[in-house]
Amino acid sequence: MTHRERIRTIISRRAADRCGLWLGNPHASTWPIYHGYFGTRSEEELRVRLDDDFRWICPQFFASTYRHPGGRKIFDAGVKKTAHGQAAGLGGAETVADVEAFDWPKVEYLNFDECLAALRNAGDVYRASGFWTCFYHDVMNLLGMENYMEKMVTNPDVVHAVTDRVCGFYYEANEMFFRAAGREMDGFFFGNDFGTQADLICSPRHFDEFIMPWFRRFTEQAHRHGYQVILHSCGAIHKVIGRLIDAGVDCLHPLQARARNMDAATLARDFRGRIAFMGGIDTQHLLVHGTPDDVAADVRRVKDLLGPSLIVSPSHEAVLPNVPPENIEAMARAAVE
Repeated sequence: MTHRERIRTIISRRAADRCGLWLGNPHASTWPIYHGYFGTRSEEELRVRLDDDFRWICPQFFASTYRHPGGRKIFDAGVKKTAHGQAAGLGGAETVADVEAFDWPKVEYLNFDECLAALRNAGDVYRASGFWTCFYHDVMNLLGMENYMEKMVTNPDVVHAVTDRVCGFYYEANEMFFRAAGREMDGFFFGNDFGTQADLICSPRHFDEFIMPWFRRFTEQAHRHGYQVILHSCGAIHKVIGRLIDAGVDCLHPLQARARNMDAATLARDFRGRIAFMGGIDTQHLLVHGTPDDVAADVRRVKDLLGPSLIVSPSHEAVLPNVPPENIEAMARAAVE
């Protein structure tokens, strides 16, 4: 099988020749360490050496994708934040009119030339793309985390209005991008971290009201264009995985292995056969502190539990420089056995 065929087959929950492999998206400070160890000079050269099946080519990786005449980024409110969770532009919004008065991004500033060229030149690998569509975090960022959670109860109209504006932009942007990309991409990969280490950030009731309606629209949109749907969500999201499957998610990433009920054994017991999996190799302890033999053994364990519909990958894609390259090598070798 080619890399592209393999991952398409795995996400379709059909039998492939082996489990898949994705190195993830290592942090910029990690690449020099890995190049020094593997003797490589480019990201692509290293991925080829590891037999990596998967490429993530997101429009938002390219500065040229959004060409605001004033140089602003998407959902940029011009606020320099000094703390995580601080409001950025809509913290004081109390009415729908306040929301409508915000300077919302415009799709006419979008340009996909650079991203489309990268997709065309990716080679025979699985190509995951589409806007990252992190609407949960964008709404949280604009309102402020505490305001967002409170207003779900005290002022739901404002939360719905902000959500509709954020998601409306992403929906139109993805529609334009999907039409332009066509068969150059294979899967819609988007991310919203719905969980903490222990539980969901908001209650399941509020999740159903404020998250799921637009979430379902995004998965339906991608399927309508013929794409598989891969969701990234860190944290303990076990409570809503069934909802996400029902909404059309084909593959779940990154399987934060040490978050509550996100271990491979629990996921296999409750969801194996209903969804494909990507990730699951612990980056909080194992890949940082384990030996290469420890890593290889755990990869085999996770494969036994979650395979064959599994793409082996770190349990957080932004691999940090504290993960030794020897352990990445051990993960990759065990994955493709």
